[in-house]
Amino acid sequence: MRPRVLVAGIGNVFLRDDGFGVEVLKELERADLPPWVQIADYDIATAHLAYDLLGGYDTTILLDATPHGRPPGTLSLTEADTEDLSPAAIDTHDMPRDAVVRLLRLLGGDAGRVLLVCCEPACVEGGIGLSPEVEAAVPGAVRAVIDLAWGATPRLPSSASVGELSKVD
Repeated sequence: MRPRVLVAGIGNVFLRDDGFGVEVLKELERADLPPWVQIADYDIATAHLAYDLLGGYDTTILLDATPHGRPPGTLSLTEADTEDLSPAAIDTHDMPRDAVVRLLRLLGGDAGRVLLVCCEPACVEGGIGLSPEVEAAVPGAVRAVIDLAWGATPRLPSSASVGELSKVD
């Protein structure tokens, strides 16, 4: 069965909380995910994400530490507007997510529905290991991804913000 959902961890583990996506992936490796879900660590090599998306996915779930001015450890779940490719709409590190989508379109591909599971970082300075606030958010992000992969409404902590989302098909 061809994977229909790609769960992509993005971030730099050498910049503390920026390794959030990678830590969530580590937990997802032990989770009960359906066979149509593929997980992949893109670390800071987001250009590779565009090429991998050429294989065709119905849904792409990006895991990233992204500052939004909320308390550290706050999770957010939104659906990216892939038509609005401004940096404010889709923002990450190394190669911005908007550039990933542009490159993918240039190559004739489509990311499908793009969901962002993000965590508010406390510290993105040099160092290894998540802050206590972000580490505490990892289980909630794992639950949200598992719910999304199975097509359920994601269960997030009450402090999380959820954009308009419907079930993953």
